[in-house]
Amino acid sequence: MSSFRVRALLVGGSAIAIAACASAQNQTVLADAEPMSVKGTQGTVLTAEPLETFDGAWAMAFLPDGRALVTEQDGDLWLLDKTGAKAGKISNVPTVTPRGQGGLGDIIVHPDFASNGIVFISYVERDAENDELSGAAVERAKLMLTEDGGSLLERDIIWRQSPKVKGNGHYGHRLVIGVDGHLFITSGERQKFTPAQNMAMNLGKVIRINQDGSVPEDNPFYGNGAAADQVWSLGHRNPLGIAFDGDGQLWAVEMGPKGGDELNLIVRSENYGYPHVSEGDHYSGKSIASHESNPIYENPAIAWNPVISPAGLIFYNGEMFADWQGNAFIGGLSSKALIRVSFETEKTDNLGQPPKPSQTEPVASEAERYEWGKRIREVEQGPDGALYVLEDEDGGRLVRLTPGA
Repeated sequence: MSSFRVRALLVGGSAIAIAACASAQNQTVLADAEPMSVKGTQGTVLTAEPLETFDGAWAMAFLPDGRALVTEQDGDLWLLDKTGAKAGKISNVPTVTPRGQGGLGDIIVHPDFASNGIVFISYVERDAENDELSGAAVERAKLMLTEDGGSLLERDIIWRQSPKVKGNGHYGHRLVIGVDGHLFITSGERQKFTPAQNMAMNLGKVIRINQDGSVPEDNPFYGNGAAADQVWSLGHRNPLGIAFDGDGQLWAVEMGPKGGDELNLIVRSENYGYPHVSEGDHYSGKSIASHESNPIYENPAIAWNPVISPAGLIFYNGEMFADWQGNAFIGGLSSKALIRVSFETEKTDNLGQPPKPSQTEPVASEAERYEWGKRIREVEQGPDGALYVLEDEDGGRLVRLTPGA
């Protein structure tokens, strides 16, 4: 697309103050239990209330009754009560061997969970013949709940990364269900670069399948082989967040190389260019061409350099922060921040042609960061409209964010 759509590239030293790390007075380390104030880079004050602690929490999903589920990378799946405290463990969870970035991953609840009890859970599995090989997998299961836990029943593997490869990074495996009922899966390129452009592999892609694991025949590359059949978009590096906005548009946030983390509007059949183009460079120091240099590739709506190391993505639609409806929230690992992104529309065409008078596209800008010295792995909107954030690593907390005084 020759109409270059990296509308914001946040670079160290930029005049865009909102992209800079918060100054020392804006950083607050939360107490273990007492609510604290967190001041954003634009002066917004939030009240942060720690609710529970975890060891390597990875994902969170709310249940229709107000309880929640939290995965830990080492293989535990927790049921939380309505206060956010641990009620007990869920049994019969997929067995994992946590290594590097691999282990238990995402969990999402079926839109009709109240009637069917179905959840989808992702994780990393080792190859049965060669323990050095691994890949992500996704299961569909029925969750039977009790007051102090529950169990996964009728487990069925519906998708696997293919092929399994050496190394323990860039699995992706974030999940979301679209309004049409299809399951979308982010699949990282496993730190191998070229699989993102290889249609004989489902690595480095956004995947679209039916809930039973079959492939929709209206997928853009259907009929071109088992891997290509699944592909919705390609050219991705390590997408660690995926969500629909209020208009039904699909977005993904992904870790770039050395610089160039991206938030992308995911368009059917589009190629996002990795490893041929990026807003960052290889860790070896070797440069990568920018998106602007090759307009055949889809550009990010926003890119970050220095990186934020994104993990988790939601679009807010609650009443508690009414002014932020339609904004995106992204967890930041190396940036140790929760990042809010706002959107506007511009007349543009993502296929490189002059836009028609009625043709518009959302463009993104960083609105504010909220920091308290912790790596942020996951963010979710609660049924009460509050923001719930999972800190990374052992001893990481579940924190509830509400408007401050």
